[in-house]
Amino acid sequence: MNRPRVLLADDHRALLERMTVLLSFSYEIVGAVSNGQELVTEAIRLNPDVIVLDITMPLMDGIEAARKLREIGLSSRLVFLTIHNEDEFVRACLDEGGQGYVLKAHMKTHLVRAIEAALMGRTFISSAHAHRTDPENHPFA
Repeated sequence: MNRPRVLLADDHRALLERMTVLLSFSYEIVGAVSNGQELVTEAIRLNPDVIVLDITMPLMDGIEAARKLREIGLSSRLVFLTIHNEDEFVRACLDEGGQGYVLKAHMKTHLVRAIEAALMGRTFISSAHAHRTDPENHPFA
């Protein structure tokens, strides 16, 4: 049985390693990159099922990288993993095609759920005050 292919993008190596350990039981980790430019290059090359990406990365932030990937027509599902809990970041990520928005503080409990939701075509948002999996009911739809 083929496992979904996941590309990871974050500028903190230790976090990339923790994500790899957390996700490698259920997913095939096809790559890990540390900036937005590498993300775009590797996403085009690898065409993963899901991309887990940070917002704040060097050379190109995750939102801009997502925009570029959408412009070229890449169909990978996007799950943002970030420290930013402000509504404007959630909205910007959803506007660029994000289907998941997970706070790093909730990575262990929400990241797999967000990836699974994205693979099913659903939206998952975690925050300090609530998380929602129904795109019809979240305030940023």
